[in-house]
Amino acid sequence: MIRETTEIRQEQIKRAVLEIIAEQGLHNVSTRNLAQKIGLSEGAIFRHFKTKRDIVKAIMDDVEENLVGSLRNITLNPIDAEQKMFDYLCANVKYLKENQGVTILLFSEATHLGDKELKEKLNQILYQQKQFIIKITKQGINEGVWGNEIDPEDFATIYMGIPITFNIEFVLNKNTLNTDNFCKRMYAIILKALRK
Repeated sequence: MIRETTEIRQEQIKRAVLEIIAEQGLHNVSTRNLAQKIGLSEGAIFRHFKTKRDIVKAIMDDVEENLVGSLRNITLNPIDAEQKMFDYLCANVKYLKENQGVTILLFSEATHLGDKELKEKLNQILYQQKQFIIKITKQGINEGVWGNEIDPEDFATIYMGIPITFNIEFVLNKNTLNTDNFCKRMYAIILKALRK
């Protein structure tokens, strides 16, 4: 039997947590279920992560690196604001689809565990995303394609509801929700709100 590296096992554990949440709900995340899903003993889980909190924090670190990192790259890309907004929105939706359960985990654990560090980390992730949308909105206004009647900060707050709505629709209609179509529909609404 081949022993996997700690890094591989940690990735398997994080992925299993998200899959259990997406398939069975947050209340079914237990060391027993994790161990069964990965094919490890319960004790082996704790060789790779000391606590459940450590798993949640590692997933939050992944969100910051992978989601926020890719959204930052899109925001800094030297393309026009409308293309940038479309790319940003679709990257956001694609990430949430590929990482089902991440939103449920982050909001429930970070907000209900009473853990100050996790709350601050979640707040930072949301703050960064909001700042990116403000930057893209201001770019579109400066390019003259979007009106300046809407406040970029207010628009960023409205935008932040789109990923939450996607998560709800995806959980309720996983087999029928067309993510490409969702992205295009939301983008059309965004353009109606922003264009002059």
